[in-house]
Amino acid sequence: MARKETAADAANAGRLKQIALTYKMTRKADKKIGLVLAGVGIGILGVFLVIGFLIGHPVYLGILGLLLAFLGTAIVFGRRAERAAFGQMEGQPGAAAAVLDNIGRGWTTTPAVAMNRSQDVVHRAVGKAGIVLVAEGNPNRVKSLLAAEKKKMNRIVADVPVHDVIVGSGEGQIELKKLRTTMLKYPRVLTGPQVTTTNDRLRAMGDLMSNMPLPKGPMPKGMRMPKGGPKAR
Repeated sequence: MARKETAADAANAGRLKQIALTYKMTRKADKKIGLVLAGVGIGILGVFLVIGFLIGHPVYLGILGLLLAFLGTAIVFGRRAERAAFGQMEGQPGAAAAVLDNIGRGWTTTPAVAMNRSQDVVHRAVGKAGIVLVAEGNPNRVKSLLAAEKKKMNRIVADVPVHDVIVGSGEGQIELKKLRTTMLKYPRVLTGPQVTTTNDRLRAMGDLMSNMPLPKGPMPKGMRMPKGGPKAR
């Protein structure tokens, strides 16, 4: 029994520490977060207390108001914390990959499946909506990366729909804070086993490419294919 209580206490302490850290992070970007949360909590509790005195049940309505004030404050805090986090991540390399990692169950994310020298990058997510390629970087440069990656997907898994997204604030782009919502809106066209099969095929192709004994850089002149390699027909 003592062990369970100790573990529970440690878990509660961990949650409180996480909330405190989240609040500090949010306050850096949202200076009014404390006033807003206090206003929401006091406002809700005050309304219920007034109603309670009017109908003759101030204790009952006060308790209910306290619970709802806590709930309302938690909801507002969560939304403003999320907004602050996205604001800090906006424009940072790998921000889209971080969002994809937290998109939820049923999605498998592979960061940086394609990249160029300018550090424009394409991430891949696989779920029941099919394959979603998410690009970060200069919109003009990432288009060629997306086109090459889509062509590769069509060769490997031609029967799976492929969507592409460019993260940004320009025309035709998706803001980082809307990326998760956008992906969840895609129609679900694959079953669970089909998603697994798709991931296996992509993973196998990735392993095959990484294990090929090809030298880096230009092919040396006069170099021959190793014995056992593919023969011309």
